[in-house]
Amino acid sequence: MEAIIFIGIQATGKTTFYKNNFFKTHIRISLDMLKTRNREDILLAACVKAKQPFVVDNTNPTIMDRKKYIDIAKAAGFKVKGYYFKSSIEDAVLRNEGREGKEHIPLIGIRNAHAKLQLPQSSEGFDEIYYVQINMENKFVIEEWNYEI
Repeated sequence: MEAIIFIGIQATGKTTFYKNNFFKTHIRISLDMLKTRNREDILLAACVKAKQPFVVDNTNPTIMDRKKYIDIAKAAGFKVKGYYFKSSIEDAVLRNEGREGKEHIPLIGIRNAHAKLQLPQSSEGFDEIYYVQINMENKFVIEEWNYEI
């Protein structure tokens, strides 16, 4: 049983990374998709009850934002992994400019998430933490966490 928590500002590739790496094995829990915390809570509880691996695909910028998911997963015996999506705000804004419709995030939203962003720590309850970034070839690079940015 595995719970994965994504951490990062908007337009850093979180949902694409989910589709590429976890679509066939983990349920996606996302406020973008579910729209309300109540629906999110229902799906999270179902995953825990069914012992179904899941990915929380939200920005999760603060320790307190992540705590809910980590506490619930740990209490149910899940292994918890964090994936920090490392990106400059400039790169995120540039990627966001290529989005259309509801996927396009207002600049203030990206800046606000960036201002709140707290790096993940193993003391939060993560069993493993990874960096994820998009390289010059537009491919994801995953590295083990080393507590340096």
